[in-house]
Amino acid sequence: MTDQEADLRTRLIDAGVDLLEQEGIQALALREIARRAGVSHGAPRRHFPTHLSLLSAIAGRGFGDLTAQVADALGKEQGAGPRAQLMAVSRVYLGFARDRRGMFELMFRHDLLESNHLGLRETTLPLFNIVVDLVARARPQRDVTPSVVAGALWANLHGIAQLWGWGSLQLAAQTDDVEPLLRAALDAHLGPEKR
Repeated sequence: MTDQEADLRTRLIDAGVDLLEQEGIQALALREIARRAGVSHGAPRRHFPTHLSLLSAIAGRGFGDLTAQVADALGKEQGAGPRAQLMAVSRVYLGFARDRRGMFELMFRHDLLESNHLGLRETTLPLFNIVVDLVARARPQRDVTPSVVAGALWANLHGIAQLWGWGSLQLAAQTDDVEPLLRAALDAHLGPEKR
C-alpha cells in the first residue's frame, strides 16, 4: 500500500469517526463518509470492499481508543492491587460508553463482530486479556477459570453500560451514582473485598 493509499484509508476512517461522533450511528452512510473525506462515492471501495468492512475499520479505531484509555488508567493505578485496577478499567469502560455512545454501539454491533471483517473480533482480545489477567491476580486458585469470570464480568459491565445509557438502571436501582453498581459487580464476580 502506497503512502497515498494509506492516507486515503485513514481519511475515510477519520471521516467515519467524526460523522459517528457528531451525528450518531444512523448517519454512517458510505456516500456521506466519502463526501466528508473529500473523495468520490466510489473511492472507499478501493480500500473497503463492503460497507461493513469500512464500519469495522471505524469500530476497530474505537477498540484502539478504548484500549489506550484502559492502558492509561492502569498506568495511573500501577501500584494498586488487581481489584483497584479492575475498578479503574470498569470506570473507563462505562465512561467510554457514556461519552462515545455511537462508537460504543458500533463496536459491539453483532453484524460487524459476526462478519469479522478486518479481524474485528480479534481487536477485542487485548482488552479482554487485560481483564483476564487482573481477574487471575484478584482471585487466584478458584474453581472457575479467570477467562470465564472475566467474560461474566465483561457481560455485567456491558449490561450496566447499556442500561445506564438508556436511563433504566438509574430508575430501577434508585441511584444516580454508578459506583455502587460497579462495586457490586466486582463483588459478585470476585467475592467480597477483604478489609
